[in-house]
Amino acid sequence: MRRLMMQSPIAIALMWIGLFLTFTLVPLLVLLLHPVPDQRNFWIEFSVALGFIGLAMMAVQFVITARVNRIEASYGIDILLQFHRYTSLVAFFMVLVHPIILFIVEPENLQFLNFPQAPWRAQMAVLGTLAFLAMVVTTIWRKPLKIPYEPWRAFHTVLAILALGLGFGHAIGVSHYLSLFWKAVLWSAIVLVALWLIVYVRLVKPWMMTRHPYVVEEVIPQRGDVWTLALRPIGHQGFRFQPGQFAWLTLNITPFSMREHPFSMSSSGDHPERIEFGIKALGDFTRRIKDIEPGTRAYLDGPYGVFTTDRYWDSAGFVLIAGGIGITPIYSILVTAAERKDDRPFLLIYASQTWDDITFREEIEALKEPLDLTVIHVLRKPTEDWTGETGYVDKELLARYIPLHRGSRHYFICAAPAMMDQVERALFDLDVPVTNVHMEHFNLA
Repeated sequence: MRRLMMQSPIAIALMWIGLFLTFTLVPLLVLLLHPVPDQRNFWIEFSVALGFIGLAMMAVQFVITARVNRIEASYGIDILLQFHRYTSLVAFFMVLVHPIILFIVEPENLQFLNFPQAPWRAQMAVLGTLAFLAMVVTTIWRKPLKIPYEPWRAFHTVLAILALGLGFGHAIGVSHYLSLFWKAVLWSAIVLVALWLIVYVRLVKPWMMTRHPYVVEEVIPQRGDVWTLALRPIGHQGFRFQPGQFAWLTLNITPFSMREHPFSMSSSGDHPERIEFGIKALGDFTRRIKDIEPGTRAYLDGPYGVFTTDRYWDSAGFVLIAGGIGITPIYSILVTAAERKDDRPFLLIYASQTWDDITFREEIEALKEPLDLTVIHVLRKPTEDWTGETGYVDKELLARYIPLHRGSRHYFICAAPAMMDQVERALFDLDVPVTNVHMEHFNLA
């Protein structure tokens, strides 16, 4: 583990980007290794190249979203999901432009849009494009369309399989570049690997999770309408995690269900025998946490995430900036550091609505004894006798507290998106190196 920590995160990230480009472009280049039967003009060949690149990018999306630990550990799941969104849009653009160019260069191809009369290869192209379009529309406008997350997730998976499978079937049917057996085998292998990842994520991994169940040990009320959900492993040792990481939680249902939710652990990463989550009552699922009975069966898929101080063991210290329930992973960082007798300085800037809303308030105060910990509370609605910081965590407030030598610390921010964006801009204006600022967003669709 120490060896992995000492590797440059930027170098690891660049390596995975290189692999992405390789897996996207090499299958196209392989098609050129043998002369095609006839010569066609540039625009037709260009449109075909766009189609194949789009198809390869679609296949790679299955790898990006498969929660491969080695890839996720290089970026963090928030970056991977953003990358997945943008590259999917690029792939859709290429798939859409592919027939448009053909229609412009050879208008007679418009007859293939007559679906009942079109050959099966053209029908597959139309259906695959429509599936891809439906997937993009329902993802971008899921919330305005009021599509619940769990049905959308199942629908998204089905549409992705249809788009990839029909697109590949179209390429086989046209058979211009895939006429040679070994080329067809190569592309078939690419598609089959992508489909296997779906089977692994939706069937194999949930089956493995059923062999490592957990049970709810207790549900503890906290300040700020937050509940600590404590789980104990059944028949296994649980898992250790790096403080600040998260896991996908499935509660009181089978792990084969689509109803799983990501939550940051709030307990020490060195105690797998009891894993705790700090969960704020914000939505339908989280509001029911307080009613969960001890003994309820649970399943965990984790740990995930790069929002952890363990990756920066040689840092001189840390600045932790939290807003509301964003304290959860940061509290895990502090608890773990205290147990490890970490003697580096920690500065916690914690924004809350009121004094009574400060989750883990007493517990954090108690951590000042084993840690070199400075806590700055920032209240948006203070009482009249409050003498501490008020308002928002802005550039002026940060300038009063962060170290003069900005690059000597690593900065971890976890809060609502608006606060995270504001703090990120403020740290940039204060000359904090961007490589020293760490955030993690959870915007799944």
